[in-house]
Amino acid sequence: MNLIIDIGNTRTKLGIFGKRKLIRKGVLEKGWGVKELKAFIAKRRIENVAVASVVGLDRKVEQFLKEFNFYLKLSASTPLPIKNTYKSPKTLGNDRLAAVIGAHFLFPKQACLVIDAGTCITYDVIDTKGIYHGGNIAPGINMRLKAMHTFTAKLPLVKRSRVISPVGKDTKSSILTGGQLGATLEMGGFIKLYTAKFGPLNVILTGGDAEYFANKLKTKIFVNSNLVLVGLNQILNYNVQ
Repeated sequence: MNLIIDIGNTRTKLGIFGKRKLIRKGVLEKGWGVKELKAFIAKRRIENVAVASVVGLDRKVEQFLKEFNFYLKLSASTPLPIKNTYKSPKTLGNDRLAAVIGAHFLFPKQACLVIDAGTCITYDVIDTKGIYHGGNIAPGINMRLKAMHTFTAKLPLVKRSRVISPVGKDTKSSILTGGQLGATLEMGGFIKLYTAKFGPLNVILTGGDAEYFANKLKTKIFVNSNLVLVGLNQILNYNVQ
């Protein structure tokens, strides 16, 4: 079995795979360690481990993980089952890379646009030949709302809420319209832009806000909350073979 660990900015997602199939998943909040990890994998015969992290890895945790048969920590030099044409691979987020590989596995020989809607919203394109072309990074909804409060003198910090009208009638509703509806319209615009450039695309949404956007976009959308885990598992299998 494979243990997959995706360490993000706010939480850590875990997955146990029987080679290619996800059989168990979980989430750990900040401050977790070897104890919590052992509890998650209890009674499972873990052989191989893959880790992707945007914030670093605790030394004791890494020592524990290195005790398994094969340990892989994703980096710019890791061999990949796709062709990566990104010009600055050392600055490419591991989650972005893993997500497009996950999409390529789920939709082989099909072009995909992966949108990860979390703290930031990232867009990444992989074509029918398995060539990763790159994408773009934009602020997520919460970041937009906080930025309008932080970088102005008078705008209040508004919590996310339902946008009733595209025209704000007061300051609160105007901020919500600009922050939330604006992000949705931006996403729809990027989908059209990438489709015009690369042709028909499978649009796959992942991340904490995936369901929010999926219900508001007119384009056909696939939602997969485990896309990064699937991609990391594919990278691990590629390196173990």
